[in-house]
Amino acid sequence: MRVGPGESQVGRWKVIRISELIEQVLGVNPAMTQGAKIVAVDGRSGGGKSTLANQLHRFLANSTIVHTDDVAWHHSYFGWSELLIDGVLRPVHANQPVDYRPPAWDSRRRPGSISVDPGCEVVIVEGVGASRLEVWPWLTASIWIQSDMEEAERRGIARDGGTEEARRFWMDWMREENEFLAEQQPWTRASAIVNGTPAMDYDAEQEVVAAVTSRQA
Repeated sequence: MRVGPGESQVGRWKVIRISELIEQVLGVNPAMTQGAKIVAVDGRSGGGKSTLANQLHRFLANSTIVHTDDVAWHHSYFGWSELLIDGVLRPVHANQPVDYRPPAWDSRRRPGSISVDPGCEVVIVEGVGASRLEVWPWLTASIWIQSDMEEAERRGIARDGGTEEARRFWMDWMREENEFLAEQQPWTRASAIVNGTPAMDYDAEQEVVAAVTSRQA
């Protein structure tokens, strides 16, 4: 696996059940019992963040996914931390419902809103920079998705249409992303690291490939 700039490659991987990953992550801060727990799923573009977020959502009956791409839509590549904090994380911590429309949604007349219902137990924040330093104090835990850069690029360009324009956009985005992640180093704060481009056989409905921790060694 060719990992991104500044990122340490995981030495050993292990197939574990998604329920085991959830127990590992949500047990990081057991003292936090008031209101919803907030779990960030962070990683590089095309690395498998949305896939893992959806897996967690299926296993967590009373959960909601918030995509940072929705918060950042037509606003900024990475200058959206205050929008996420004020629009989503702060009201979640105050046990208030979320019905948030970022500024660009109004100016560009995008319908709908980013919503978290009252009584939601787990909010899964998914996206590049979901566990960035600015939002870290608001999080219960985070998961870093480590992925092979070549496979992530193939996925990302294909997802955006596979055109030459999509390739140019990918290269422009990655220059910004690599600089941002090299400064932030979110993998150093992760409660768990999951392989987003695994070569091992596993049941994607029930399992993930995760880094072997010191407790498992």
